[in-house]
Amino acid sequence: MSEAALATRGLNMRFGSLAVAQGIDISVPRGARYALIGPNGAGKTTLINMITGLLRPDSGTILLEGQDITALKTDARVKRGLARTFQINTLFPHLSALEAVTLAVSERRGEAGNWWRRLPDYSETVDEAYEILASMQLADVCLQPTHSLAYGQQRLLEIALALATKPRVLLLDEPAAGVPRNESSALFEAIARLPDDITVLFIEHDMDIVFRFASRIIVLVGGATLMEGTPAEISSDPKVREVYLGSSHTGGAHHV
Repeated sequence: MSEAALATRGLNMRFGSLAVAQGIDISVPRGARYALIGPNGAGKTTLINMITGLLRPDSGTILLEGQDITALKTDARVKRGLARTFQINTLFPHLSALEAVTLAVSERRGEAGNWWRRLPDYSETVDEAYEILASMQLADVCLQPTHSLAYGQQRLLEIALALATKPRVLLLDEPAAGVPRNESSALFEAIARLPDDITVLFIEHDMDIVFRFASRIIVLVGGATLMEGTPAEISSDPKVREVYLGSSHTGGAHHV
């Protein structure tokens, strides 16, 4: 894992007088599982939005597998292999899970204009969509409308839709947000089973999940990187404990 799958160099951005990104440098190796943590207002989602192209940094560079993508539009970044989860209920509420993922696969293949008219002609597309759903433990509910799925299953379906683009880098902004605690472990276990050639950067507030699934952790505070390290290094660092983990980090529950 020599060359970084995803890197930023000196990202700066301001909203008026508020600095939301201050010289952010990150480097995520290929196949790694990195977590991005920090208190509310630290700039985590802003950083993800800059990486995906929803926001344009005032200065700095974003690199995807060594290629400068700073000026590319969001869809061009997706085609280069950068994917992010998005809320599916507002987009496909009446489609089944299989239909939604088949549509996403057909979009990538350039078939989206008419795949539904002659579905038997697109059996390979449907088969790929089903395999993606099965990898997310959604095979048994693949014919149910997306709005009827349990919330944890909806979040898994969001990941399945992102996987349909065949990403090399997958960004997850609080994938377990709103998911009942007994379902969040299953969600992250599905993420942990993703192929090794997919690099994952995720934002998460639940420290139990972060320490369990992240190989390394990046801590943002005030739009700047406070530190980066292994879960053990992060959990024992006095600066992190002071500004983020605080007294709640006691070896038991790490939920912040």
